Amino acid sequence: MTKFKSLLFIAVLAGFAVLAHAGFKDGKAAYDRGDYTKAYKEFKPLADQGLAGAQYILGLMCQGGQGVPQDYAEAVKWFRKAAEQRDDEAQFELAWAYADGNGVEQDYAEALKWFSRAAEQGFPPAQRELGGLYANGQGVPQDHAEAFKWYRKAAEHGDDQAQFELAWAYADGNSVEQDFIQAYMWFALAAAHGDDTYAEDYAGDFKDSLAEKMTPVQIAEAQRLAREWKPKNKD
Repeated sequence: MTKFKSLLFIAVLAGFAVLAHAGFKDGKAAYDRGDYTKAYKEFKPLADQGLAGAQYILGLMCQGGQGVPQDYAEAVKWFRKAAEQRDDEAQFELAWAYADGNGVEQDYAEALKWFSRAAEQGFPPAQRELGGLYANGQGVPQDHAEAFKWYRKAAEHGDDQAQFELAWAYADGNSVEQDFIQAYMWFALAAAHGDDTYAEDYAGDFKDSLAEKMTPVQIAEAQRLAREWKPKNKD
């Protein structure tokens, strides 16, 4: 390829990138305000051209019947395209499709594969769900130590459901040495930060019940740890 052709090729790619960015921005704005017809019009050509973000949102639209007929198989098709480009949210949705059998035959081994890929990129919800698969032995031999590892990663990133599971592991001494201070701390964090009904409603109750088995010094230390805790950045 001549220098001129190389420069022309680079210019064309740059032009496409600018147009793609503008189209994606317009599509996302339309999607956020509920104008799914406009969103689909913007996202579909970008998805066809291989833009992972557009493919992911098309998957969501097909999954939820937003501007298009609900079609789980079509959603899986778009999630897969984006997931294969390492889009962690698409990998997460594809994993759930396999776990639930929506649009594809239920397959926990495939769910494990895609949750793992998203988890390894540092996506907290995938880390939490991967912990759940190991805890329940779905798609993999049951392994509470591995479950604990992934729950901890998600909990440290601020996932309230993972914080609840981590607290429970410490309280019960399951796969880790029993530690009421750590259990109290994580229950307190799950209760304070939870936007999930189960974690928000029950973590506080479990924390209060646990306090009955602890000394005032232990409770004070657990409360200090909870106050000083800060979420880690994405891996």
